[in-house]
Amino acid sequence: MNVKIRKGDTVEVISGSLEDKGKRGEIISVHVDERRVVVQGVNIRTKHQKQTQTSRGRTINPGRIKFEGALDISNVMLVCPKCNKATRVSVTRDESGAHRVCKHCQALID
Repeated sequence: MNVKIRKGDTVEVISGSLEDKGKRGEIISVHVDERRVVVQGVNIRTKHQKQTQTSRGRTINPGRIKFEGALDISNVMLVCPKCNKATRVSVTRDESGAHRVCKHCQALID
């Protein structure tokens, strides 16, 4: 599958829950097969962890663990570093390889 978003890119949430819509964050991971991304500081989930004991005798402390949940890739849009707008991306190819290009300002994104 062709995904134009990579780990480390800054993205803006364009749809989804009202509390997360419009937020910007850096991509932590991309799951290409599932077409999902994890964005830092967006879609915060809480997991209630029981106290458990591992096979090595260590105990995992109980409590509430907060983590970022995955978003569908269609709910985020890449932010151009030059014009600072959420933008669509085109791909141009030359001798040195493929490059992502901003649709607003025609700047290279790499």
